Amino acid sequence: MPRGLKRWQQSRQTHFVTFTCYHRRPGFDSPAVYDLFLHVLESTRRRFALCIYGYAVMPEHVHLLLSEPVCGLLADAIHGLKLSFAKRLGKGVFWQKRYYDRNVRDEQEFKEKLRYLHRNPVKQGLCEHPQNWKWSSFRHYALREKAEVEIESEWTARDRERHATGGKDRIFLYPG
Repeated sequence: MPRGLKRWQQSRQTHFVTFTCYHRRPGFDSPAVYDLFLHVLESTRRRFALCIYGYAVMPEHVHLLLSEPVCGLLADAIHGLKLSFAKRLGKGVFWQKRYYDRNVRDEQEFKEKLRYLHRNPVKQGLCEHPQNWKWSSFRHYALREKAEVEIESEWTARDRERHATGGKDRIFLYPG
């Protein structure tokens, strides 16, 4: 790790992570490459037991809003994601070394980071509206669409609860 770089991992906080393609060149040059990344992201989510709250895959970089792994370090999960994708793609060096990581400290910052990554394709001129960018989690939040990557959200939690109760909503009784 470079001198002076501190990572605050095992903090039980959400992380906003950004990593870039080698020399910031647009490595995501076809829908198949974007789709492969989402497939590998979902595999990584399962392997490391991560919660993915949001993502945006751009032509030359990726933004993720995610939890720490249940066991191990976030650095190991990111390394595994980048390595697995590069190997599956088979193009040699794909990623710039390292990644940017910011601990998200509260709900307000969480909302800001999620909004930022969802608006990034519009800001970069890739689409006119966030819902038009296929390779982000925006459609999950706006339209409740399920995609390749499972997004941890209020809706996902509700669906999981309904599945666990056989499709019925639970009634909670509070003592008092």
